[in-house]
This record gives sequence, structure tokens and C-alpha cells, in this order.
Amino acid sequence: MHGRRHPRPPVLTARVEAQLIARQVAAALSEDIGGGDVTAALVPSSQQARARIVAREPAILCGTDWVDATFAQLDAGIRLEWQARDGDPLAADMTILRLAGPARPLLTGERTALNFLQTLSATATAARRYVDAVAGTACRILDTRKTLPGMRLAQKYAARCGGAQNHRLGLYDMVLIKENHIVAAGSIGAAIATARRTSPGVPVEVEVESLAEFEAAVAAGADIIMLDELTLDDMRTAVARNRAAGGKAKLEASGSVTLDTVRKIAETGVDYISIGGITKHVQAVDLSMRFEFAG
Repeated sequence: MHGRRHPRPPVLTARVEAQLIARQVAAALSEDIGGGDVTAALVPSSQQARARIVAREPAILCGTDWVDATFAQLDAGIRLEWQARDGDPLAADMTILRLAGPARPLLTGERTALNFLQTLSATATAARRYVDAVAGTACRILDTRKTLPGMRLAQKYAARCGGAQNHRLGLYDMVLIKENHIVAAGSIGAAIATARRTSPGVPVEVEVESLAEFEAAVAAGADIIMLDELTLDDMRTAVARNRAAGGKAKLEASGSVTLDTVRKIAETGVDYISIGGITKHVQAVDLSMRFEFAG
């Protein structure tokens, strides 16, 4: 694959691209509505309604653009008034959004809108818990590629709303050398040398499982070294040795990280801690949509 051009990763600005959101929402509505909402058809087509989405527990809000797109695709006449923005903390019983318009599309869009909002808010909330747990240290929390299929950029946006930083977006914007790659290449040094040759200009990270492998990664010039399941003592040793070698590599801790252990890991001096649970262990935020039907 010599000379292959690597596609530029999507630019993760303040919001996810509107066209991507529209496609995700269209797919979600299609699988829910199918040939038509037979239950909403019980409501007269002329019926108007008001509704509000309420947080039933504390959380970090994320997903407002997906909710906007849901109701825009169902009926452009629905009016939405947000009471909070993505990244804002929510209190229990807080009204997040007020809606008004034709009752049928409001009812049809309820579950799709809440599915996006509860999932992305859950991701942002999980990220914020870890970020808060390491507050005051120089360590940064990273997400991973362990995301819900088709929701990669959405969940990575949510992680940022919670204060975390994004790790690689996919297989195209960073080389991440793991055990099987090392075995296939013959050594850590050989794997890194090949990565530099086949993917010039692309950051190279190496996962190591011992201090001996860490030394090999430093010697080979890895940009980032992932310390996988190392003890706290070994992490501190790796940090000291990296600094003694000039500190050119960034150090990332990974593996079995919990809210109970994350601060101790951060205090070893590592630059990053990556946590797959932010996106894969999603426990939906408890939200509800309450209706009032006009006379």
C-alpha cells in the first residue's frame, strides 16, 4: 500500500455535520415508522398539542441537533424552544425543551427524539464524571472507537460535550500498533519503521504490556505509547523514564479504568487515560416527554 493517500478525518467542530445528522435521523425514523404510525392515526389530523421534555435525573445535555432534525423531518411547523444547550448540566425535573405544533408528528417523533437525546446525554454524562474525577491534574480523558455502530461521530461529539478529548476517529487517522501487529511485523521497532514508511505523516501509537516493551517503543520513536494494564508503580516508572529520554512520546494509560481508579492513574503523570466505557457502557439518561392537548 505504498503511496496510498490517507483520507482526511472529519473535522469535529462544535457540531456534527448537519447532513450526517439528517441521515442518522432519517434512518431512525424509517425503522420506527415503517409504513406509517398506526397509533398516531387515532389522533385527529387537526389536533394541536404542546409538549415538554423533562430530565428525570441529573445529567449533561447532548443531542439537541438530532432532536431538531427529528421534528423538522416530520413537520416543519413544529416549534421548539430549548431551555438548555449541549454541554449544560441538567437537574432532576428540569424542563429541557418545549414543543408545540400538530399532535400527530409530535407523537410520532417522541421516541426517536428521546432515543438520540438519552443516548448522547448519557455519553456526555459519563465523560464528565471521568473528567471531574481527574480535575486538577494535567491528565486528559480520551474516548475510544468502542462506539455504537453508525454513531461514531455523534458519540465522539458527546464525549467532547462532557469535557473529554477524542482519540482517533477511525482506522485512517492514526496508526495504533497492538500485540497482533507486533507479532506479524516481528518486533515493535520493525512495526513502527513500517508504519513510518507506509503512512508518512500519520501519528504512530504503540500498545505495550510491560516496561521492556515500553523501552522498545521509546527507542523506536513512537509518538504515543499506550500503557495497557500496567501497575501504578510501572506507570510511574514509565513516566520517569520517558522524561529522562527527553519526553518526546506522550503516554496513555488504558485498561480496566474505573471512576474509583482513574485519579490514581492520572496522578502517575501519564498524559492521557483512554476509557472505552464512556461510549460502550452507555446507560441512557432518564428523560420523558409530557403532552398537553389543545381543546
